[in-house]
Amino acid sequence: MRTWIPLVTAVALVAAAAPPATAAPPKPEAPAVVVRDGVTEPVFDYTQAVRERLWVTSATDSDGDGRGDRVEVRVIRPRETLDGLRVPVIFQPSPYYAGLNDVPNHDDIDRDDAARRSAGTARAQEEIFFSGYLDNYFVPRGYAVVFADGIGSGGSEGCPSSGARNETLGMKAVVDWLNGRAPGADAAGAAVAAGWSTGKVGMIGVSYNGTLPNAVAATGVPGLETIVPIAAISSWYDYYRANGGVVAPGGYQGEDTDVLAEAVLTRRNPEVCAAAMDALRRDQDRETGDYSAFWAERDYTRAAHRVRASVFVVHGLHDFNVRTKQAGQWWDALRVPKKIWLHQGAHTDPFTVRRAEWLRTLHRWFDFWLHRVPNGIMAEPAADVETAPGTWTTHRTWPVPEARTRPLFLTPGGLSPLPGGLGTQAGFVDDPAQTAAQLAAPGDGTNRLAYLTPPLGRERRLSGTPRVTLRASLDGRSPYLTALLVDYGPAQRYAGVRTVPGQDCVGPSAPGDPGCFARREYVTAETPYEIVTRGWLDVRNRVSAARSLPITAGKAYTVSWDLQPTDHVFRAGHRIGVVLISTDRDHTLRYRAGTEVRVRHGLGNVLVPLT
Repeated sequence: MRTWIPLVTAVALVAAAAPPATAAPPKPEAPAVVVRDGVTEPVFDYTQAVRERLWVTSATDSDGDGRGDRVEVRVIRPRETLDGLRVPVIFQPSPYYAGLNDVPNHDDIDRDDAARRSAGTARAQEEIFFSGYLDNYFVPRGYAVVFADGIGSGGSEGCPSSGARNETLGMKAVVDWLNGRAPGADAAGAAVAAGWSTGKVGMIGVSYNGTLPNAVAATGVPGLETIVPIAAISSWYDYYRANGGVVAPGGYQGEDTDVLAEAVLTRRNPEVCAAAMDALRRDQDRETGDYSAFWAERDYTRAAHRVRASVFVVHGLHDFNVRTKQAGQWWDALRVPKKIWLHQGAHTDPFTVRRAEWLRTLHRWFDFWLHRVPNGIMAEPAADVETAPGTWTTHRTWPVPEARTRPLFLTPGGLSPLPGGLGTQAGFVDDPAQTAAQLAAPGDGTNRLAYLTPPLGRERRLSGTPRVTLRASLDGRSPYLTALLVDYGPAQRYAGVRTVPGQDCVGPSAPGDPGCFARREYVTAETPYEIVTRGWLDVRNRVSAARSLPITAGKAYTVSWDLQPTDHVFRAGHRIGVVLISTDRDHTLRYRAGTEVRVRHGLGNVLVPLT
C-alpha cells in the first residue's frame, strides 16, 4: 500500500529531528488516493473531513426576482483536499432534505363524491446534514459527497415545478460549479470555488433524488461522468398519466404535479410562487390526461440522445409508485455505457435489499467512472435480475435475449395460442368499489373478464413489456380499460421488507452522522395468485395519448396499450391469466359505477415476451 504523511505532521517531525543546516529537509509525500485490488481504499479520516455550506447561482429565475435562483449546497470532503488533494464528487440532489409540507391530495378521484378527500402526502424525511451511507462509505475512499436542495425547497430559492426545466438547471448549476463554470458564495457572500474537485461528477438518488440525475444527464452537461437513478422518473407523464388517463402513483391517490410541488415548496416562498402553482394546476389537465407541451418539458426520454454520462439503472419490480415503465423506457432510449439492476422490492434502494453486493458494485462503478480505476466492471454482464426474493440471475442485457414475443388470444375458453370464437362477445359491469386485487381473485366474477391458459407444462419466464389488443365497447361514464396480467398458482411471494435485529457498519461515524444502519430483509407470504403487471387506457385516447376523441356508447373500437414492463417466472403447473376491468381503484380516477364493457372474442390478444 502506498502511504503518506499529512503535511502538518511531516513539518513537526522534521523540526523535531533537524539535520545539519546544509542538508535539505525531505519533502513530505503528498496525500493521495490509494487503490488496492481494483478498488479505492478507506485511507482518509472521516472524522476530520471538511464540511461546508454554500450557494451556487443557477441560470434560472423561477421566482421572478430578477436574478438567478441560488441553490444551497453542502459538501463533505477529505481534509487532505486542503493540502492539494483533488477528488471526484458523488452528488445527491433532493427536494426533501428540509422535509415536506402537509398538502391534501385532490378530492376528485371519486368524480361523483367531492366530499371524499384522501390523506395528505407528508412523508417522513431525515433532516440530518448528511443522511444515508454515501458520505460514511465514500469520503474515506477519496471522494467528496455533495448534497443540494432542489429548486424552491430547503435552502434553495425559486419555485418547484415537479420536473420542469428550472429544476433541471438548478441541479446542473452544481455540476457546473464543480467544474468552475458557475459562481458559488458562502453565507457572507464571499466567492467560493471548488478547486479541490477533479471535475468528475457522479449523481445518484432514489425516487425524486434519482429523477433529478436523469434530468441533468439529459442536458449533456460536461463533467457529469455517470448517474445512478434508483426508482427514478424518466417521464413525468408516465408518473401521473397513462395512455390519456389520469392515474395516481400507487399509494397516493389524488396526488398530481401541483400537490407534489406544494409539498416540497419551502415554507418561506408560498406567496412568491403562487402564480407558478396556479400554472401547474391549470396546465397539468386532470380532465383529459392528454400528453401536451406541459408533459413534453418533463419527458427526459425525448433528450436521451444528449446523455453523455454512463447510467446504472436500478428499479424494483414491485414498485407501483414510480412504475417500472420509467426504468424500461429510459434503458431502451439510452445509447451510452449502461448497467441495470431489477430487484424484487418496491420503491426502495438496493442498500435495503442486497446491501453487501450493492456496496461492492456501486463502489467499483464509481471507482471506474470517477477515479478511472481499471477494475473490469464494464466487461461483466450488464443486467442483474432478481426473479424471486433472493434469487438473482445475470444477463448480457435486458429484457433477457431468450424471451420471444408470443401472442395469446382471448377466446371463450381462455388464453390460447390460436384465435377462436370469432363473432362471440362477453361483457362485465364496472365496479369502482373493488380493488384490482379483489377483481383478480380466483373464482367467478361479474365485474371482470378473466382469461387463463391451461396449466403450464414447464417453467416460463416473462421478460419485457406485454401488450394488449382488444375490440371493445363501453357504455357509461368511465372511459378506462385496465388489463391485469396474473400468475395463478400457490407460491411464496414478495410481501414487503422488514427491519431485523443487528446493524451493518459500512463506514466510520461522526456526531449526528452514524455509519451503521439497521438490517432489513424481505417478507414473503404464501399466496394463491399475484398480479404480475398491469396497464391502463383512456379509450378517448385510443388514437393518440395527445388527443381525446368522444366515445360513442356501445360502439366497438379496436384499442391497444402496453402493460408495465417486468420480469417474472411462472412455475410449471401455474396458469397465466389476463383479467380485464375498467376502473383500477388504486390508480385511476373513479366514475359512477355501472359502465358496461363488452369485448369481441377472437380479435383480442396479449403479446407476452416469454422464454
